[in-house]
Amino acid sequence: MDKLLKDLLLSDGISGYEENVGKIMTETLSKICDSVETDGFGNVIGKKGKGKKKIMIAAHMDEIGMVVKHVSEKGFIYFIKIGGINDPILMGKVVKIINKKGEHITGIIGTKPPHLMSEEERKVPVKFDNMFIDIGFSSREEVLKVIDIGDQIIFEPNAGILNGDFYYGKAADNRISCYAMAKVMEKLPKNIDAEIYACATAQEEVGLKGGKTSSFKLNPDFALVIDTTVAGDMPGIDPKTSDLKLGKGVAITMVEASGRGTIVPNKVRKIMIEAAKENNIAHQIDIIDGGMTDGAAIYINRDGILTGILSIPTRYIHAPSSVFNIKDVESAVELAIKTIEKIINNE
Repeated sequence: MDKLLKDLLLSDGISGYEENVGKIMTETLSKICDSVETDGFGNVIGKKGKGKKKIMIAAHMDEIGMVVKHVSEKGFIYFIKIGGINDPILMGKVVKIINKKGEHITGIIGTKPPHLMSEEERKVPVKFDNMFIDIGFSSREEVLKVIDIGDQIIFEPNAGILNGDFYYGKAADNRISCYAMAKVMEKLPKNIDAEIYACATAQEEVGLKGGKTSSFKLNPDFALVIDTTVAGDMPGIDPKTSDLKLGKGVAITMVEASGRGTIVPNKVRKIMIEAAKENNIAHQIDIIDGGMTDGAAIYINRDGILTGILSIPTRYIHAPSSVFNIKDVESAVELAIKTIEKIINNE
């Protein structure tokens, strides 16, 4: 596995706590861009090239997770969720609480065992506010010596190759797209005839916030968002709901959240599909009922910004580990470059 990809997957950075991911992106973009800055909101923005057109690429840095809310007298830690997490996946998971020193404190998410539940309790799914984290201490005083209220909590970091081109990792949503964006910037020529901005955005998972602030600042002629999307090639998903498959190419997203998110303009759809077909790039078409990307905030900013979306099919999004195919990441990089070239040459 590429070192940059692995570092991004293993790094910590829930929404609002993206500093460590930002450091990786700053270091990476500094080697391939003309300039790099971190804006007031925490977005990392690298710039490359000169020209009349201004093109923005966006990939969000943040991951879902939790934040310490309360510590009981017996040393059990209660938390709130940050981003969309399905409560049942939390029980028994290993987590890391990251304190102010940057230390990773290991904890286990616990709840009342089914053996001690009443018959009525067993019929109802356990909610997160009835769960707690056990770090092996016996009192509130002991716990508060190593963590503070407000510390971020992430799932246990993991990353690797599952089999062949199938990879796995924590925070694949959306670190694999941050990786893809960096590769796009690396491959674009230094003398490209446009201003190209790579924006690693903050707080996408809690309201598409960084995409909104960075696009307002840059006011680009065109924005290209790279994100993940739900793969449908697993048990329990009807092809009518999602027919996207791992290894079959990047998805060109046309409609998000049944139109509540981005509805990609016909002009942009045509450019992206032509770019894929003309260059024999493996691709799929994504029409999604739920979920949206930074594109939904970018394309309605100012007086409207032409925006396209490339989505990398991923299994088990918003879980402690996700599975993706590295070939789809590569096709996202290739199609992003060819789309940008067409935008530059399209008068």
